[in-house]
Amino acid sequence: MTVHPMRRPRIKPEHRAYRTVDGHVRIGSVVHGIGAEVRDDDGWVWTLVQVMDGTRSAPDVVAEVAGRHPELRLPAPDIARAMTDLTDAGYVEDAGAEPPAELSERERERYGRGMTLLRWMDLRPRDSAWEPQLLLRRAEVLLVGVGGTGSAAARDLVASGVGRLHCVEPDVVELSNLNRQTLFREEDLGRPKLDAALTALRALNPDVEVTGERREVRGPVDLEDLLKGARGASGYDALLLAADRPAAIRRWANQVCLATGTPWAEAGYRGPLVAVGVFTPGRGACWQCLRDAEAERRDLRLGPGQDEDAASPRMPWNPANAVTAGLSGGLLAHAALMLLCGVPPVEPGCRFGLNLMMPGDPVLQRSPRRPDCPACRRTENGPAPAARSGSGDRSPS
Repeated sequence: MTVHPMRRPRIKPEHRAYRTVDGHVRIGSVVHGIGAEVRDDDGWVWTLVQVMDGTRSAPDVVAEVAGRHPELRLPAPDIARAMTDLTDAGYVEDAGAEPPAELSERERERYGRGMTLLRWMDLRPRDSAWEPQLLLRRAEVLLVGVGGTGSAAARDLVASGVGRLHCVEPDVVELSNLNRQTLFREEDLGRPKLDAALTALRALNPDVEVTGERREVRGPVDLEDLLKGARGASGYDALLLAADRPAAIRRWANQVCLATGTPWAEAGYRGPLVAVGVFTPGRGACWQCLRDAEAERRDLRLGPGQDEDAASPRMPWNPANAVTAGLSGGLLAHAALMLLCGVPPVEPGCRFGLNLMMPGDPVLQRSPRRPDCPACRRTENGPAPAARSGSGDRSPS
């Protein structure tokens, strides 16, 4: 990514620095994964972050810092290098950057709060703090399943300003859906979920193109066919899987996304466990790698003749409410932002979430790619396309 010289460098408001009791500088807030501490024995780093307030050009910042500390005889290149280090770490924005012409004033007002959150979590240098929002606006996403998880994910993505969302769902709205599928109302009973979802999502944000089809996924060929429906020449920017039937659907999604180079995510709930998996072909573990590694890690101490279902029984339906469905859908939308915008900068090939029984017991699964993986090893040996530029690597020039 090429970042042009900043006209008026400014420490991001969310990353405002403060001094520690020993005189050093903490920057990037107190959030783990963002903040950092900079040693500042002579005090000039503190001056630097104070004068980088968006009112001066980069040369003026250098001159101001040197002028306030004449006794140190600071070389200008050292000050400039410190500015570059802060910029490369993602703590600086250009206060002189013009708002992107592609976003209307109305859109900037609508997504302004979201932009500041993305700016807070974004640790890449950017020409404009609006770049992640532009990436989201240009993205095409395929969502399979508009039930508990999928309806929440669709709502959050449309509210956040994704460019196009194509929904796939075969079922109709039933009364038992309404305890968790919050896109639907009692007047939707008996109506195709797809039709009700499209109506609600288009009303939520008319600036987003929301399309869909009533279709059941019965095998990998169906997913391959769905992925061909993107408007852009490079295909969908991400597949989001929010369906848990048939039982092999995650395996199919992994297979098809590896073959097409499509970034994807899957999410759901299992009682009080809520989690999302994020995958990009060629980067980190694939779904099969992660599944096999987790199976090896767990020791269920199963007796003779018992399989995994004995330890984790499955029922004809998933016990769920609006909380578990909303959390899993929110995590799926969050994963989409990671894949589409690169914010936050989390490496794919992992699964994370919450255990609602024990708030201090987070769900986290991560594994390196497995050389014996029957899925991604097979893809590597064939003429599979490389992964597309997901994870925020696209530049909104």
